[in-house]
Amino acid sequence: MNPAKAAAQPRIMTAADAIRDATAEALERDPNVVVMGEGVNDPKRIFGTTQGLVERFGPKRVMEMPISENGWTGMAIGAALLGQRPILIHQRLEFALLAVEQLVNNAAKLHYVSAGKHRVPLVVRLVVGRGWGQGPSHSQALVSMFAGVPGLKVVLPATTADAKMLLLAAVADDNPVIMIEHRWVHYALGEVHDEVPDLDAVGPRLLRSGDRATVVASSYMTLETLQAVDALAEAGVAVDLFDLRVAAPLRVAEIAASVRRTGRLIVVEIGHRTLGLGAEIAAQVCEVAFDAMRQPPRRIALPDHPTPSSRSLAAHYYPRSPQIAQIVGETIGVEPTTLANVCETLAIARDNMPSDVPHPSFRGPF
Repeated sequence: MNPAKAAAQPRIMTAADAIRDATAEALERDPNVVVMGEGVNDPKRIFGTTQGLVERFGPKRVMEMPISENGWTGMAIGAALLGQRPILIHQRLEFALLAVEQLVNNAAKLHYVSAGKHRVPLVVRLVVGRGWGQGPSHSQALVSMFAGVPGLKVVLPATTADAKMLLLAAVADDNPVIMIEHRWVHYALGEVHDEVPDLDAVGPRLLRSGDRATVVASSYMTLETLQAVDALAEAGVAVDLFDLRVAAPLRVAEIAASVRRTGRLIVVEIGHRTLGLGAEIAAQVCEVAFDAMRQPPRRIALPDHPTPSSRSLAAHYYPRSPQIAQIVGETIGVEPTTLANVCETLAIARDNMPSDVPHPSFRGPF
């Protein structure tokens, strides 16, 4: 094979591998990039995303941190102010709650209160869990909490390509960036790309096209929604499906333009329904495209209830592709028998799998 053609072949990997690949590239490109976290050098290496990094770059650049989240987050902010570009990693989003004061009152504010003299080029990776009985304090997707803080950017990768691209873009950004990555997205398999865009230019990506409704999903729920939308398409019902990708700054112009054409909006998210990301998207779209709405917007999200630990309860707690297809179909007005067949097909495919592991179809490529 021609070496040039071989080099041009797309690389296929999991999102977890793509995150590790992006971290290694960032460390290689810029000596000011450092990695800090609890578990970066433990046997599992934060779900494999830091595998081999300490051996390659050494413990002074890939640093194991003590159980003192507020302390080392403050240290990282200070390092960022002095010109370094730290990547902080919390194996669970909840661990970062111990450092919220540092993130909200320091990292997010220093550029503003210094009249632009100070920059905080800081990346904070927050891993959201699901399944395995993680329960109410290890599986919270508090996207709207971080996205609602002026001064913080928030990204939500759902594909392998975005897992790498968004992390590299976050490292290159001069502002603090929160990357909320769902553990089940780590399993997604797909092509990786080498682009490093300006994060301010990254917006929703159109994954599927249709004229019956506009569906917006984010993070892992993009994969569930993609399965539902494809099943509806096979039944002759096509919709626009957007992967949001960036929660802050939130951009709805493309979404609103789609709604003006379809007249319907359904938002699917990984967080809770009340005061959630879906509510904000719906509100902003209605502000600019209310006259085009044929029906009220619909939100698919977690119930306003702590996450149950038991598998039997969790199976009814998380929206899955059959429930998403049902709500999308009802909103569009799909013929009941057709919709029932679509949902039954999705349910059969899902019910044969344990409720606390990703469906194998989510391994892509997407």
